[in-house]
Amino acid sequence: MIDENAVDLSKHRLNKANALLTQAELLLINHQYDGSINRSYYAIFNAIRSLLALVRLDNRKHSGVISYFDRYFVKTGIFDRQFSKIVHTAFDVRQDYDYEDFYLPSEVDAKEQFENAKQFVNEIDHKIDLFIQGKIMFPDIDVKA
Repeated sequence: MIDENAVDLSKHRLNKANALLTQAELLLINHQYDGSINRSYYAIFNAIRSLLALVRLDNRKHSGVISYFDRYFVKTGIFDRQFSKIVHTAFDVRQDYDYEDFYLPSEVDAKEQFENAKQFVNEIDHKIDLFIQGKIMFPDIDVKA
């Protein structure tokens, strides 16, 4: 049985992910592509953290959160590899747009990142429901590995 505190934290983080998606969409509509890309990435990041809350995992580093997702949810087949690609691409694109001085954001990139983030958050939401209902099992977690 899942701890209710873990479920509450998961829902809080998923709500945050959905709010970030809304921000990403508004920024995209208003041609603020760098901001949209940033918010799309953070929607994905918070969605992953909502999933990790259910298994009581977290990490202070973005790379650690992504690594947990890949190790426990992609490599085990719970999520298709396409979702790992979405995460890694979003991370890389966000890094470029946030930290490279002359890297200009494009509408095409922003739209792609937003659509990927929307798909990702929806899939996380769906899987969380399946976990909570007991329709899919949690992966074996070995944090020492």
